[in-house]
Amino acid sequence: MGIPLFLNADQSGLPMPSVMGILNVTPDSFSDGGRFLTQDAIERQVLKLISDGASILDIGGESTRPGAQKVSLDEEMNRVMPVVEWVVSRFDVMISVDTYKVPVMREALKQGVHMINDVNALQAEGAMALVAQSGAYVCLMHKKGEFATMQEQPVYENVVLEVRNFLLKQALACESKGVRKDKIILDPGFGFGKTLSHNEALFQNLELLVSLGYPILVGVSRKKMIADILDGASVSDRVNGSVASAVLAALKGAKIVRVHDVKETVEALKVTMRLL
Repeated sequence: MGIPLFLNADQSGLPMPSVMGILNVTPDSFSDGGRFLTQDAIERQVLKLISDGASILDIGGESTRPGAQKVSLDEEMNRVMPVVEWVVSRFDVMISVDTYKVPVMREALKQGVHMINDVNALQAEGAMALVAQSGAYVCLMHKKGEFATMQEQPVYENVVLEVRNFLLKQALACESKGVRKDKIILDPGFGFGKTLSHNEALFQNLELLVSLGYPILVGVSRKKMIADILDGASVSDRVNGSVASAVLAALKGAKIVRVHDVKETVEALKVTMRLL
């Protein structure tokens, strides 16, 4: 593996958050669905993400956007594993697999991936034990409800405390099953069962999550919350807002930013960190 997780730096040696490049091998993801379904397209995109500065690649075979339909285990395996095998065999880069299915996790870990990015926070039976045994990193994300309905009027008494308490509970549960604390990453799950006001509250109080002592991953790239702030901007017109949010997340203490637009994000972070 190349640059160790969370020890990324620019040429001046200044600390930088890790930039996770998104690779969706799905036909229905909200931003790039259907773009990376052939081998040639996938290979070109992997090369581009790495050359643009991604230190982590996050490979996903099932869309988890609001309203997304579930994908069968066989279909997800057929989408994800050939890509994982190809990337692992050719590149010195950290590889994450975005899945909540234990069989997909197991096969990906056998192939040598470094991280499991689970929107279900390892709540599936056997998931914690599997990750503990592997020694891999894991990202635990908060979501409220199921994919198909999670954006239908989500309600919280206090979104920041509820998300914080859930993530801490899951992290401690992982540790009790043998997952090392320094391998656990937390993701507040922007847009997963949350309104714009919920997302804003979480972002504005990101330091409370950072204070838990685990690295925080922030993924808001091109999401609807960016469109809402920008008066309904189309997916392709959310780049500037996405980059701004990634930079702000880094300034608030996030250690990983998960993005579609790697080059733009890396450049903005380099300039920001240099001029602080």
